Amino acid sequence: MDAEITVTELTSDLAPAVVRLCAQALDLPEDAAEAAPIVDVLWPRAAADRPVVGLGAYRGADLIGVLLCSVSQADPALGHVDLVAVLPEQRRRGVGRALLERAERVLAERGVTEVLLAGNPPYYAWPGIDVRYTPAVCAALALGYRQDRTAWNMTADLSYDGSPALRSTEAAERRLAGAGITVRRAEPTDLPALTEFARSTFGGSWDGELAGSVGREGAGCHLAERAGEVLGFAAYGSSRPSWFGPMGTAPAAEGSGIGGVLLRRCLRDQREAGLDRAEIGWVGPVPFYSGSAGARIERVFFLYRRTLDTKLGRTGYRPR
Repeated sequence: MDAEITVTELTSDLAPAVVRLCAQALDLPEDAAEAAPIVDVLWPRAAADRPVVGLGAYRGADLIGVLLCSVSQADPALGHVDLVAVLPEQRRRGVGRALLERAERVLAERGVTEVLLAGNPPYYAWPGIDVRYTPAVCAALALGYRQDRTAWNMTADLSYDGSPALRSTEAAERRLAGAGITVRRAEPTDLPALTEFARSTFGGSWDGELAGSVGREGAGCHLAERAGEVLGFAAYGSSRPSWFGPMGTAPAAEGSGIGGVLLRRCLRDQREAGLDRAEIGWVGPVPFYSGSAGARIERVFFLYRRTLDTKLGRTGYRPR
């Protein structure tokens, strides 16, 4: 007979054990290969700015599943399940359900009234549940979560010299220079101007993602400016080394070619770091990335949410 599942809160010193479990439990090779940075961005890095709780599922003394959850910085009534990983041989035995039910109680105790199975920017590893993680989709549906959005990533091929993602930007940069626009790598001293530009032009959490890219090992950012005024930026590595984004161009500079230049400069950096592919995360303008880098949609994610009903002990499902 199976030993009973016990779910407990994890202390930060157990992060290496969580990484080891994720390396075994994340089925997609691109996720398993980045288990360490995934855990890093979702736990210690995120915990510096928002409440984060790690949960571990045990059978006896064996850690068989983990969950990381957090409270939204933008709306403290929203909680996010950022990671669920269960060892393959332990699936379909109630481990995921036990972790999710405990996460709902933990988040409710912190004032959360709605839980999202979706990325919690600026610290996230996926937009939602990759559709290929079938057990996770089944667990979400069984617990009454409803799908409310779909997101996708695009992949840029960096594996060969002639890739569209690695096309030279020299001619375009000369043309921009003729218009008084300088394109260069961003330095830490640029961060205040970059974050103010991102916040005032686009809103959202891009300023936080820029802070995770500029000057951090395994990450980077390029910017375009004219007379000291930021016109655009492109960043990579904030959440995961292989991921590109965010990027943005000032409305007045759209159509100038700045975006394609900044994108490919970042992709060249990622190739030089040894990557043979880059994921453009949580994509909006599909035609731009297809035309500028030959990128293709390859990952699709379902995003789920569930309202916690205080009348049902904070974990009952109330249809919306």
